[in-house]
Formats: sequence, C-alpha cells, structure tokens
Amino acid sequence: MADVNETLNKLNDTKDFTEEYEQEDIQNNKVMGILAYLGILVLIPIFAAKDSKFARFHANQGLVLAIAGIALSIIGGVLSWIPIVNIIAGIVCGLAGLVLFILMILGIVNVVNGRAKELPIVGKIRILK
Repeated sequence: MADVNETLNKLNDTKDFTEEYEQEDIQNNKVMGILAYLGILVLIPIFAAKDSKFARFHANQGLVLAIAGIALSIIGGVLSWIPIVNIIAGIVCGLAGLVLFILMILGIVNVVNGRAKELPIVGKIRILK
C-alpha cells in the first residue's frame, strides 16, 4: 500500500504556478476554473474569462482533457467495429476514460483549493496562450 501512495504522490508532483497569480484573480474566477474541467463547458471560461490568467490556465488544461476525450471516443468508436480488437479497445478506452475522469477531478480540486498546478500527464501541453 505504501508503494501505491508513493507512486500517486510522484504522479501528482507537478509544477505549481499558483504564486504567479493574484489572489483576487483566483478568488474571482474559481467558478470559471471549475467549468473548464466539465467537457464542452470549457468554452465558457475560454470566451468569458479572457482576462483571467487563472481561468485561462485551467481552461487550457480542461481543453486538453476535452480534446483527449473526443479523440478517445472517436478511436473507441472506430475500433469497436473491428472484431476481436473491439474487446481490447473497449478495455483500453475504458481505462483511458477513467484516467481522464480522474484528471478532471484533480483539476477541479486544484481550482477549489485556489491552486494553478499542472495536471499529471497532460499538464505541460499548452494550447491556449
């Protein structure tokens, strides 16, 4: 059990940018940050909170997760038509979907705690400036 906790701690040991953001920006844009991790709702902070660095940070991560989720759905849909491969693809896509869901929850937890912390796996990907 200690190995699992150690592995999880290493996975979540990502760069924290919170100090670069103003506390007022963080407090005023937590709702926008949460929306960023709720699939298509990522568009709300992208367009409605353009001036918030904090919301933009989380919108970027949410957009990466949304794109990954869409790609995963397309790949899973295509592979589901191939006999035998569909079973393996279903398992792999299901596990990948679970990982994306966990990353969404982790992102929301970071927002609620007022942190601008990179998510594991996808945190370094920058789509929004």
